[in-house]
Amino acid sequence: MIRVSSSFGHLLRLSTFGESHGPAVGAILDGVPAGLAIDRSEIQADLDRRRPGQSRLVTQRAEADQVEILSGVFEGHTTGTPIAMVVTNTDHRPGAYDHLRDVYRPSHADFTYDAKYGRRDHRGGGRSSARETIGRVAAGAIARKLLSAAAGIDVLGWVSSVHTINAVVDPETVTTEAIEAHPTRCPDPTTADRMASAIENARRNGNSLGGVVTVTARNMPTGLGEPIFDRLEADLAKAMLSLPASKGFEIGSGFAGTQMLGSEHNDPFQPGPEAGSVVTTSNNSGGVQGGISNGADVTCRVAFKPTATISIEQKTVTTSVEPTLLVAKGRHDPCVLPRAVAPVEAMMMLVLADHWLRQRATAAL
Repeated sequence: MIRVSSSFGHLLRLSTFGESHGPAVGAILDGVPAGLAIDRSEIQADLDRRRPGQSRLVTQRAEADQVEILSGVFEGHTTGTPIAMVVTNTDHRPGAYDHLRDVYRPSHADFTYDAKYGRRDHRGGGRSSARETIGRVAAGAIARKLLSAAAGIDVLGWVSSVHTINAVVDPETVTTEAIEAHPTRCPDPTTADRMASAIENARRNGNSLGGVVTVTARNMPTGLGEPIFDRLEADLAKAMLSLPASKGFEIGSGFAGTQMLGSEHNDPFQPGPEAGSVVTTSNNSGGVQGGISNGADVTCRVAFKPTATISIEQKTVTTSVEPTLLVAKGRHDPCVLPRAVAPVEAMMMLVLADHWLRQRATAAL
């Protein structure tokens, strides 16, 4: 028998559950130290940034995505036991997918799940749906509180490109207020308006767009990362590429670094502001050297493909391998980018929190 893997992390261990059009989705987060102050509203704030129906640019599925904490938190503080959280699906319409029971949707997981497991959930993709990321975002909100309280680390992400429209944003000065000021979650107002127009045009034409989310972690400590195979950037890459619709990952200079000379790319060291501290004068490394954080901001970019579900007629085959034509129905995002910011932040925070706990457990005497 083959099982569907749904767990992530080492000392901070996340397991998610639920299907897109089942009764509920959620997460179990194990390894959070006891005594961390956490309120349901802090988790809900991040879920509200991921939920459908929040603007005209995203799917109009009417889900409030209200989280309920089932265990692991007592009198406003974590108890050290597994934290279970659940979100009820209130606007699921499994009957809307009956026409897909025997049809493979192009660029979805329909065919591959069938090939691997011998069965699939045709109701919006089941576990392969982006609705699974609700559990990640809920857990990420707890990791956010842990990172802030324990190490002062601050993580924020934004939409840096949609299709061929690119924003110029300074990762060191961008603010949450600027990011959340526009429904695209692009902090450059002029570029954000152009992105919104492009997304609306794609929706009208029955098409979809992809793009890039940039995420940065500020106030990073040195020493996070476990060489050789658990390098910090390797775990971040795995985390980001586990997100639905993600297709690429860069850290620091990324692929652009291949067009630089070594003398241009190297990050020179100099004494830091505190006695005995060291800083770099540039950050082409993206805050990671040798797989270990060097104290500079960790900045990554995650590429997302155009949404696979479009209302333009497409060629495909049935489960009995008969050619057919598909016109998708239902409520779908013409562009995943505005809602992808919260899951990208969540995965970075879960990786950093896990490595912070690992560093605390194995730090040299």
